[in-house]
Amino acid sequence: RSSLKLVPSLGLHRSDLSLNAQVPEAEVPQAKKGGINKLEKKALQKSKAKGKKSKQDNMAPATNFVMAEYVWIDADGGLRSKTKAITGKSSVTLADLSDWNYDGSSTNQAPGTDSEVIIKPRAIFHDPFRGGNNVLVMTDTYTPKGEPIPTNTRAPAMKVFEQNMGEEPWFGIEQEYTMFKDGVPLGWPKSTARAGSSFGPNWQMGYPGPQGPYYCSAGADVAFGREIVEEHMLACLQAGIQLSGVNAEVMPGQWEYQVGPCVGIASGDQMWMSRYMLNRVAEKYDVVISYDPKPVPGDWNGAGCHTNFSTKSTREVDGAMDSVIVPMMSKLEKAHKKHIDAYGTGNERRLTGAHETASIEKFSWGVASRAVSVRVGNETAQAGKGYFEDRRPSSNMDPYVVTSAIFGTCHDISW
Repeated sequence: RSSLKLVPSLGLHRSDLSLNAQVPEAEVPQAKKGGINKLEKKALQKSKAKGKKSKQDNMAPATNFVMAEYVWIDADGGLRSKTKAITGKSSVTLADLSDWNYDGSSTNQAPGTDSEVIIKPRAIFHDPFRGGNNVLVMTDTYTPKGEPIPTNTRAPAMKVFEQNMGEEPWFGIEQEYTMFKDGVPLGWPKSTARAGSSFGPNWQMGYPGPQGPYYCSAGADVAFGREIVEEHMLACLQAGIQLSGVNAEVMPGQWEYQVGPCVGIASGDQMWMSRYMLNRVAEKYDVVISYDPKPVPGDWNGAGCHTNFSTKSTREVDGAMDSVIVPMMSKLEKAHKKHIDAYGTGNERRLTGAHETASIEKFSWGVASRAVSVRVGNETAQAGKGYFEDRRPSSNMDPYVVTSAIFGTCHDISW
């Protein structure tokens, strides 16, 4: 929904532990049978008066350590993480971070008889939750032999991008999501009663009115969960993620944030980390983030992940609208079903042709229209060059898959 400024981000693209020696506690004299004598009592009082401190009291807090939160994607598209404490360093770079491992049998990514999954650091960000020089680390997943496991979508995406990086693919992704608490979206009533039926109440008190006043709204009766949105936005910016905007969406309890433009694989790295950070922020408020593409059935907008795309040719070549972008539309049309299969689960409930979507059955594109598969903005059409927006991806899409699919199809690269 937002216009993305075309200022790309390349992303913020290993640790032996040593234990600090422990200082023994100061020895405390044991009281003698019958108590202490006058001389001992006097000596103790004199010692206290001087304010004597033990060696432990004089120790300064250790500062030569970094906490690195390793984040990875599990078998179901969820996000997992664990902390590595790195001592002997006051700061780290991506090159300082070692590979690590986890129990893949607990994430449905390996059998219990051979459960070790290796995670390799791929992108590093500042940790806004712990502060200081602590870091968040986006990783991907491998077998002990160094082969990407089946759920690793980053590795194949990287292979696609590496085949034509001269085109400098830029991506700006619009992530829609819905906030749930106690089983319902924020702003919706908590009730088990059936509404609108002769066998139950005709009106459920507190039920939100029809969509219309919620998009980009302000006010306690139309905007729900803003504190989470603001905290997440600030955390992303502090982390170094190229977050470019936020807004309330059409359905109450639904919001959107935009990340990008980012170059190539960095788009997926930043999107996945921003999702992890959103989960962390919402966790503080006992709120659950839903990426379901149609979280509330009926006359309500679904949730997508519109993906804006351009290349050096579409941005810089005069007349690229006709010579580059239109031919790309033909390629995307021929690969429509393959793209739909890769664009997220449950999308058939969202792409109905209603609620600002095109039908899932047929590819379409047009200028300025939000009822098409791919939208070309007025600015691009008038300038004859620029970017376009693929509106088909679902809110639960995998950004590694989607970005590499769009780039691959448009440049005749197998994906």
